[in-house]
Amino acid sequence: MTDNLVQAAYIVAAVLFVLSLAGLSKHESARQGNAFGIVGMVIALGATIWFAADRASDPGLTLTLILCAMAVGAAIGLWRARVVEMTAMPELVAMLHSFVGLAAVLVGYNSFNTSGGLTGSEANIHLVEVFLGVFIGAVTFTGSVVAFLKLSARIPSRPLMLPHRHLLNLGALVVSALLLVWFTAAESWIPLVLMTIVALAFGWHLVASIGGGDMPVVVSMLNSYSGWAAAAAGFMLGNDLLIVTGALVGSSGAILSYIMCKAMNRSFVSVIAGGFGSDGGVSGEERDYGAHREANASDVAALLAQARSVVITPGYGMAVAQAQYPVAELTSRLRAKGVDVRFGIHPVAGRLPGHMNVLLAEAKVPYDIVLGMDEINGDLARTDVVLVIGANDTVNPSAAEEPSSPIAGMPVLRVWEAKDVVVFKRSMATGYAGVQNPLFFKDNSQMLFGDAKERVEDILRSI
Repeated sequence: MTDNLVQAAYIVAAVLFVLSLAGLSKHESARQGNAFGIVGMVIALGATIWFAADRASDPGLTLTLILCAMAVGAAIGLWRARVVEMTAMPELVAMLHSFVGLAAVLVGYNSFNTSGGLTGSEANIHLVEVFLGVFIGAVTFTGSVVAFLKLSARIPSRPLMLPHRHLLNLGALVVSALLLVWFTAAESWIPLVLMTIVALAFGWHLVASIGGGDMPVVVSMLNSYSGWAAAAAGFMLGNDLLIVTGALVGSSGAILSYIMCKAMNRSFVSVIAGGFGSDGGVSGEERDYGAHREANASDVAALLAQARSVVITPGYGMAVAQAQYPVAELTSRLRAKGVDVRFGIHPVAGRLPGHMNVLLAEAKVPYDIVLGMDEINGDLARTDVVLVIGANDTVNPSAAEEPSSPIAGMPVLRVWEAKDVVVFKRSMATGYAGVQNPLFFKDNSQMLFGDAKERVEDILRSI
């Protein structure tokens, strides 16, 4: 009876998780989708606790241990949710992915330790499950740690360019395959431990070799890896809900990675192999683009006062400055004056998929004026003023105009086609990909230097 009720609860939770993903795909239904996910997780946790207590020899002790572990995790989660800045969300997500990978490794080791009694094909299938679960988990763990370190600027964002790095990756896969054969034949701890070491090194090198310009895709990719790691843990534990949940996360992360790679005009293989994102020595860095023009807040306010259409293209700099609230106020004031104001969001703006959308939603910017790159690009040539707030690589003309540029062919917001462009930046430094931006030197562009939040507030006082 208990098994039937638990399985029924798992089915309900799985359906709620699917509804959650469907809801999170649109701004308007994101809050509802989040609610579905919360309810589904509560049901899943409740059913799992009930099942564990029912099967335990000492239900009281088992329940106490589970609740203590949940209390510790909930306390840490609530604390981080309250104190984390939106600018730190990318590295926080990367670190959470590492926990999933580490959990899969620990589950794999424990599952192998308690797998006695299986024989024949069942034993072989279980050993493969253990091996693959540990491998995916170890790669996810160290890869996510490196992503966290890069996104939080604890290590340089430039790619690690070891000699024959592609052969090193291939060698790690070949060695792991050979260790799998040994592991299934001998059922020994030695090949499992050796594979874990190889997988940890492989995960570290894989992400360390990817440059800063590709980090949004890396975060999405690691999200997919963490899903497959969870699914592998589900197979080892015989937990259907964990398998379904892991498959949902893994497949949705893979689809998002594909969408982002398509938006950057790059293949998934080219991202994994490393690519643009080196710091310096790249095309455009040594070219003379001429002189840039500087503006002040009063100049920008005068431009906006005469404009009939304005497009705002935010980037990570807006998140760092926490400028979304004054930007929302500026939007409200301009719209009250009859100005057509819209936002153009590049698929890889910021360092996390959807980062800019979340910031704007947090500031109560209407969903219907927040448009994607493909929706807004055709209108930029008919736009009076574009405000580029903290964006750099996603508005770089080199992608369209310089075939030798490291970002050549990457679809970008064609802001330079507008009548006037104002770029909010702290300095003339290159973006996260380390590529110079000719937009800063175009005749219709002006630079407004300083903290984005302070400059927008200055503009508000000048209007």
